[in-house]
Parts: sequence; C-alpha cells; structure tokens
Amino acid sequence: MEEFSDVVIIGAGISGIGAAYRIAERNPGVRYTILERRSRIGGTWDLFRYPGIRSDSDIFTLSFPWEPWTRRENVADGEHIREYLTDAARKHGIDRHIQFDTHVTSAEWDSGSDTWTVRAQQNGQERVFRGRFLFCGTGYYSYDDPYRPDIAGLDSFGGQVVHPQFWPEDLDPTGKRMVVIGSGATAISLIPALSEQAAHVTMLQRSPTYMMSMARVDPMVNAIRKVLPRRLSHAVVRFVNSAFHVLSYFMFRKAPRFGRWLIRNRTVAALPPGYDVDVHFKPRYKPWDQRMCLVLDHDLFEHISRGQAEVVTDTIDHVDETGIVLRSGRHLDADVIVTATGLQLQALGGIRVLVDGDEIDPTDRFVYKEYLLEDLPNMAWCIGYTNASWTLRADMTAKAVAKLIAHMRTHGYTHAYPHRGDTPITEKPTFNLESGYVKRAPHALPRSGTHRPWNVRHNYVLDVIDHRFDRIEESMVFGRAAVREPHPA
Repeated sequence: MEEFSDVVIIGAGISGIGAAYRIAERNPGVRYTILERRSRIGGTWDLFRYPGIRSDSDIFTLSFPWEPWTRRENVADGEHIREYLTDAARKHGIDRHIQFDTHVTSAEWDSGSDTWTVRAQQNGQERVFRGRFLFCGTGYYSYDDPYRPDIAGLDSFGGQVVHPQFWPEDLDPTGKRMVVIGSGATAISLIPALSEQAAHVTMLQRSPTYMMSMARVDPMVNAIRKVLPRRLSHAVVRFVNSAFHVLSYFMFRKAPRFGRWLIRNRTVAALPPGYDVDVHFKPRYKPWDQRMCLVLDHDLFEHISRGQAEVVTDTIDHVDETGIVLRSGRHLDADVIVTATGLQLQALGGIRVLVDGDEIDPTDRFVYKEYLLEDLPNMAWCIGYTNASWTLRADMTAKAVAKLIAHMRTHGYTHAYPHRGDTPITEKPTFNLESGYVKRAPHALPRSGTHRPWNVRHNYVLDVIDHRFDRIEESMVFGRAAVREPHPA
C-alpha cells in the first residue's frame, strides 16, 4: 500500500508536532502525515524515562508559542512535557495524522515526479508513503545507540549496569548503593531523584561541570500569569525568559571571569562550609564552552549537604565485582552503576537518503538558513540551539518551512532546493560546544559555514531578525516537474 501526502513529517516530538501546526496554519487544506517510530507522542520526552527526567531550560521557551503552558512550574518534568505535547496534538487535530510504530528506514527523491518515497517498517510490515515535501523532526542523536565508553572490567561487575537512555521500569533504587558516571544534564537531574530512595548515590566525574540553580516555581512568572490573560501571559513570560537566556549567555561569553566568579559564589553559598568547591565544581573551561547544567531548587546541593549524595572527581582504573576502582586507589562500592555517559550524534535519525537512485550522505551537505540542506530538494531538517531551548529555533524552522511551501504552491513550483554553486565555504562545527558528545563525532551532522545563508548560528536574536526579513528566493532553485500529478486524484 502507498499513501500520498503533500508533506511527510518524520517524528512526533516537539519538532514534528510544531511543524504540523505551522504548516497547516499557513497552508489550509494541506495534507500531511506524521510518521512516528514509537507508540506515543513525545520523542525525547517519551524515550527517556529515568527518575527525575525534566527539561534543562524553562518550560515557557520549550513549549509552543501557540499553545500556552498551563501548569505552575517554570521547569517541567518529562512526564508533564509529554502530556502537554499529547494534549496540544489532540486539541489541534494533529494526532489524527500520526501513524505510530512506524520506523522510517529510507527516503528517495524522484526528480521525474518531484516526490519523496518514504519506506518504513510498521508492525513488522513494510509501508510506503509518498509526498511532495519531507520534514525531518528526528533530532540530533541516535535513539538506538547511546554512547557507552569502554570501561575495563565492566562485564565483571556483579550488580546491575544501566544506561539512562534505556532505564528499566522494574529498577528499584531503595537501599542500594548507586554510582552515576557522568556530570552532565542527565546526571544532575537523575541523582537528586535517586537520592530520595537509595542508600547512597555517588556522582563520579572526570572533571567538573558548570551548574546554576533555578526555581521550579517562579513567583514572578506566576504573578504575571495571574494579572494577564492566559495567551498574553504565556507570550510575555516566554519573551522575558528568552531575553534572560540571551542576556545571560552574552554576559558569560563576554565576561567569563565574572561568570566564573558568579557561579562559584552561588555554589559556595549552596554547599556546607569548607566543602572543596574548587575540586568538584570548578571546570577547566570557560562558561558555555559546554552546555551549562541546571540544578533545580538547589536539590543536588541539598542532597550533598545531607550526605545522601557525594561527588567524586577522579578517573576509572577498572571495575571489579563489587564496584569501581579509581586511579587514586579508592574503591567505590556499588550495587548499581549508571553510565550517564552521553549521546551519539546522528543526522536525520539514521535514515538512508537517496536522490534519483544515488545515496546521499547528509553530513557532506551544508545547511542553508539552518533548516534546508544543500541541493536536497523539498527536504527540511530541524535542529535546536545549544545555548537555549530547542523550541525557540524549532518554531522558526517550522514557520520557514510553512512559508516556503506556501510560496511554492502560490507559484506552482513542485521543487525547491538551496544551491551554493562553486563558491568555497569556510567550515565550522555545526554545534559550537566543547562537550564530549560533540568532540567525539565532529562530522556526524550536516556542515555549517561561517557566513549566511550557510551558517548554523546559535544566536536567537540574529535568527529572529533574519527570519523576519528573509528573502525566500536567495540562493534557491525553484522548478516544476514534468509529471504534475504523481498520485491518484
């Protein structure tokens, strides 16, 4: 069986749901289908189910501008984010367009008919979907293969080894000694939740990470929401929080010495007197060389102060049957080892992409205006910010795609793609971070140049300006297929 849609959207997470709304809003009557490999809406927020899973930024910039967040939290749990996405999709009729348990394996472009043929596995059977335009809301990491470093002796451990990306539902931390390897956002949200039940939790890190605390419930935010109508208050809080993120990031990058002092000062105040902050909470790099971690209501610091959690800064020599042996000679006794060691970058969800029978490597293509790929017709790719909420750019991407589709429909075009010609481009990393998951795979994502329109910027203000005054035909090729109607009327 084949199904034809004007737009095929891959992924029913934040990116896919947002794209569906914006495309239909700008193009009434457009036919779209969302293909989701999981059984529920949510994407990342359905995949990760470890204790304490939450956003690492405020929920008002992570939520959609067109659907107000109604709960009182300023920082939301993963379960509530997934519920929000599900409710938004149901309210706007988007859920009726989703095909669940549909794992896309390949997408092939045919220049004769200007259509994409998308092949997928659905409940053990191959399904084929065809469409004029393809939107990839697939994220930037592998759902199947997280990063698992080679740790000597790990196979000899007598307890349980768990990766947060595949948290077992039956794991009960009550009374257990747990060692969490890692100090990123996953570890920082996981450890306080485990500390509530476990006998003891140790965060084992090779080097410290910058952390700042934020309130789960912000009195200022709730005051604004009490005074203003729901939609207006949502927009105001979203603007205020966006401005705060932009200004604070600018401050940390332009005044790193002051930023270091500020973070250290707040950390010293949150921990017991005499705690060795400079060993465990003083990174070697500058603020925002790696993504800054969010501590919620000082929870991590409070568990450390009460002795329920401990931070150890050292390197692993090997694992034995009862725990981890460190290079310093110390032994960390453990019943459970949690490898919060990060993600594996992956372009387009690992989907095989072909153009007229020839396989294309998306990592060889430059990104145009942060949402199209060089010389790939009718395909959009959604990538969020490294220094702000994912949705801030995802929503701009969705609106840009909706605008492009409207332009094509108005002028009768059946294909469009960006083309840079023979102009040389100086390349820079697509993700401007020194984080381990970026440095391990510097060429895992499509490429970025250093100048627009081939530059993947992580600057929300400049992107807002560019999208507002965008010249849609800049460096673009538009055309019409010889076969005008690729599907039955």
